Amino acid sequence: MTRVAAAQLAAGTDVAANLAACLRAIDAAARASAELVVLPEFCNHLSWYDDRAHARRMARTLGDSFLTAVAARAARHGIHVKIGVTLAREDGRITGTSLLFGPDGALLGQADKQILMGAENDYLDAGQADSPVIDTPLGRIGMYACMEGVIYEVTRSLAVRGAQLLLNSLNSFATDEASLHIPVRAAENKVWVVAANKVGPLLPEDQLPAIAKRLGVPPERLHGAGESQIVAPDGTCVAMAPATGEAVIVADIDVVRADAKQRPDGTDVLAARRPELYAPLSDSASGRRAPVGVETITAAIAAPETATIRHLATTGVDLIVLPELAAVPIPELVRALADTSAYAVLTVRDGAAHHGVLVHADGVLGRQPQLHRSARHRWLTAPGDDLAVFELPWGRIALVVGDDALFPETFRLAAVRDADVVAVPCTPSEPWELRLGLPERAAENRLNVVAAGWGPAGLTGALYALSPDFTLWSTWSGPFTGVISHPVVTTVPPGARSVRATLRPAQAVNRAVSKGTDLVDGRPRHRLDAVRAR
Repeated sequence: MTRVAAAQLAAGTDVAANLAACLRAIDAAARASAELVVLPEFCNHLSWYDDRAHARRMARTLGDSFLTAVAARAARHGIHVKIGVTLAREDGRITGTSLLFGPDGALLGQADKQILMGAENDYLDAGQADSPVIDTPLGRIGMYACMEGVIYEVTRSLAVRGAQLLLNSLNSFATDEASLHIPVRAAENKVWVVAANKVGPLLPEDQLPAIAKRLGVPPERLHGAGESQIVAPDGTCVAMAPATGEAVIVADIDVVRADAKQRPDGTDVLAARRPELYAPLSDSASGRRAPVGVETITAAIAAPETATIRHLATTGVDLIVLPELAAVPIPELVRALADTSAYAVLTVRDGAAHHGVLVHADGVLGRQPQLHRSARHRWLTAPGDDLAVFELPWGRIALVVGDDALFPETFRLAAVRDADVVAVPCTPSEPWELRLGLPERAAENRLNVVAAGWGPAGLTGALYALSPDFTLWSTWSGPFTGVISHPVVTTVPPGARSVRATLRPAQAVNRAVSKGTDLVDGRPRHRLDAVRAR
């Protein structure tokens, strides 16, 4: 077992005070017998500057007194230390960089932040190289920072290249970091994640009231959200810090658990990827090209009963999604939709293929083969080779079939093809899939997602609707809650045969999570060679 720690702390404009907080955190982790401690992002200075020259003055350089002190403290305690700082590079760049110091104080690796958030784009230069996987006595370590965990590509690349333990340094006021973005990266890649967030003001205290007023949020919402955590490969949080206050949390972890990539049915979630299908993900940024969908539609999850389907179709439901391999013959489904404008999605076995089928009162409008093989369906030996998007009167829909729902790449393909809604007939077999996986697919791609399946208690699934209250860059319908991108979730009540909710196709157009940061077009292309590799 390996004892790891995450330390949350406040860092302002006083560099000496910031260093003292970092050393205090390392000392506390060492007293708890940790072999590794992760510190937050931007430990040297707030990520808020007068201009680029100011940012460069406040940045560190390798071997300076700040970083030498951190390295010396690591060596004093014989502990690995991961810290996030800004670095002034000799070539003129200013980078947000993760540094890993070994128990002898040596610098073991560094990773420049590749996805900058908001105003960081004004002062810093995005990293242009893939973050390394670092072999250590503790295991194979990958490093990332904050916004790099809000979309899947950086952590996926690290996992594909063999990382067992991912270290995330954050500088975030978003409350859905802890509830969604941090744990999902562990679960979808079956790796350990140790994440350390900030507490205290993330903006200069003398300017905070004015900035908060301008943004229309309470000043305390611009503080670091804390809730640093250590997450197991199944997405279970094994230790979490409070939302406020300096803290160090520790947990004993078995790093080699991250080498087991199998679902309960035996499917290896990394080996089953199909990199040859993901080529469109490395296309250059182009922005949304398809027209905007309608403001709202009503969607439903339903048990495969023609009476239930008929009732939904005749009472204003626009889209009905049935569980995977629902036992409703397509002609019966067509009759249930007769004289309505409703669409329904189900899946069928077609020889050695598994097809999602889009049905209307006029008949079958489209088919989508499952793209990834699965140990659960050993008969599936003829997977599809592309993801289609279908034009409907209210927007664009993609069908994600069965275990294709396990792969973040599938939903990214839907996003780059400007889907508004994704229908997912599936069979969840691990708790993280509905709790973390599908809400993240909605959040990181700005997609409305409707997932229907069977569980031990019967009909299961959820509707993940995009909220118009998205980031601080949109007008909120109520008070800002600290949630940045988490969708509005409607689950199936116990024993229910159907559930409906409002989806918002038009909201799929808004992908700007902050100024200069687009969730879809902002994905780093240069690393997709690793993501597309086996």
